[in-house]
Amino acid sequence: MSVTIPEKMRACLVHEDKKVEVQEIPVPLIDDDEVLIKVHAVAQNPTDWKQPQTIIGCDFSGTVVKLGNTAEVQGLVKIGDHVAGFLQGGTYTDRGAFAEYVKTPADLVWRVPRGTLTHEEAATMGCGLWTAVQALYHPDRLGLIEPPSKTEQNEWIFIQGGSSEFYKLLPLGKDSDFIIQASVGQYAIQLAHASGYKVATVASSHNHNLVKNLGADIVFDYKSPTVITDIKSATGDNIHIALDAFSTPESQQLTTNILAPGKGKIILILGIDETSKNMRPDVEFQGTLIYTALGKEFSYGKTVYHASESDRGHMASFLPKISALVESGDLRPNKVKLWEGGLSAVNEGFEYMQAGNVSGIKIVYRVPA
Repeated sequence: MSVTIPEKMRACLVHEDKKVEVQEIPVPLIDDDEVLIKVHAVAQNPTDWKQPQTIIGCDFSGTVVKLGNTAEVQGLVKIGDHVAGFLQGGTYTDRGAFAEYVKTPADLVWRVPRGTLTHEEAATMGCGLWTAVQALYHPDRLGLIEPPSKTEQNEWIFIQGGSSEFYKLLPLGKDSDFIIQASVGQYAIQLAHASGYKVATVASSHNHNLVKNLGADIVFDYKSPTVITDIKSATGDNIHIALDAFSTPESQQLTTNILAPGKGKIILILGIDETSKNMRPDVEFQGTLIYTALGKEFSYGKTVYHASESDRGHMASFLPKISALVESGDLRPNKVKLWEGGLSAVNEGFEYMQAGNVSGIKIVYRVPA
């Protein structure tokens, strides 16, 4: 199949004032192991405001239009395939989701089964979903049984932050950065349920039906003064593992108190709260950061993360399972809030999110509008 690829494309580049501007730049050249994708939809994650003149955006859905030499031999995807993926936005001048074309390694996209999801829906299944996969299934994190296999144990898991698209402004050195818990909880509930685990979670009362429909066995309001005793009673005080998709000091303390006595483990997607950690010397606290699954060295705040072959290899091996889970109906996308205006309206969408207006949904832009 022959596809005409232009020399130039429109892309969102970040500026010193943390605003973005749509500019015309060259369509990126691909390496032998990469594919070039014509982007049809992108989902919003405010993790991108880092280096000026870089392309922002992490989550995308589109159509494969070119294969690198090695990628073609691998046969992982073919030209014309509908694929979705995740990459580290706000870091590179030639690689970012908020653009008309994006390049990425061939084994770090997943094929969207025909007749299942729109591009807008598939675009939501990036940062948050991949983080949930890494946290739940990587052997160095919780190491749960991976679908389609199911645990044979009657085992509970607690997932803190079952519904919200939550963000918090954190100081990183002298600058600030937006950190997003990109609907990790929603995907973690579905995945754990698909693996046969019993899921306990907390959410705002208006989102209880949402998380139950995703597969949560029990859900309580995190604001309830009896939430800890309620969960312990409902589970027979038998929760020893947890994923805290908020990872604030308050959420970590709640999660710590919910775990049963004895050896336990909590996976966090932000830093470890020492007060919570000191409460339970029998509980292991461990962070996880999805960018390590991309197999490239990067800096985050003052910390330099070296390339992790283990994290990248695990994610590449799991991605085909996402296709199968979507096709079976065991994994569903976030609820889409389509933001009109395409790439030109990105600043408006971020302002809307920063005002605290996003809960249980994902803002998505069409490319082009």
